[in-house]
Amino acid sequence: MNFVNRFLFFTVMLFFCVGLKAQTNTGTIENALSIAAHNKSKLENSEQLLVVYNYHPESYTAFFVALEKKNEHWVVKLDPVQVGIGKNGFAIPSNKQEGDGKSPTGIFRLGKLFTYEKQFETLLENQQTTTDDKWIDDPNSDDYNSYVNGTTTANSYENLLLKTDAYKYCMVIEYNTNPIIKGKGSAIFFHLAINKPSFTAGCVAIDEENMKLMVNWLDPKRNPTIIMGNLKVLKTGL
Repeated sequence: MNFVNRFLFFTVMLFFCVGLKAQTNTGTIENALSIAAHNKSKLENSEQLLVVYNYHPESYTAFFVALEKKNEHWVVKLDPVQVGIGKNGFAIPSNKQEGDGKSPTGIFRLGKLFTYEKQFETLLENQQTTTDDKWIDDPNSDDYNSYVNGTTTANSYENLLLKTDAYKYCMVIEYNTNPIIKGKGSAIFFHLAINKPSFTAGCVAIDEENMKLMVNWLDPKRNPTIIMGNLKVLKTGL
């Protein structure tokens, strides 16, 4: 293959790949908008929405699309990116159990942000994480699925200050928080993905660049919400 032919071949392949990516993004966005539409009645009070879905319920990779409401219509804020979820995929709605390695399915408010950083730009309720900060995952504890600062009598818990950057930005996904039901799952966070592919024990993990965009964008006054689950399940409405 001479130089001209090689150049033409690589040019065609480049345009093919770009076109394929654009087509994939379009389909992913259409799915996210469809999910929002099928759950319209439960999202009326939200103006910022994170959509996380997979095609196969047991897959630990999912698509993430950020939407914002303008003139009563959802529009894309952040183009699709791939994120990690529970190593065993999404739980069937209302069937999440402690230690099952699955992410919960449902619509949840986004809450407090814990961060290793002392100062940064965000409107979210936040605090700098210390070695005293814990989240209790012991179903037998009175503090199950709650934040504790300092000592605890719980038999197990998660430290929010890790030796890795996984919780450098760690946002609470308010699953099983009101009311708290023992054994139905705890410590569900939106946090950083360290490796690719990245799976979690039930959380949603994203790369740092896009996490920073979310941290700078999300506004409690706009009731930021996350909807997460298998595509087929979410399209039937929760």
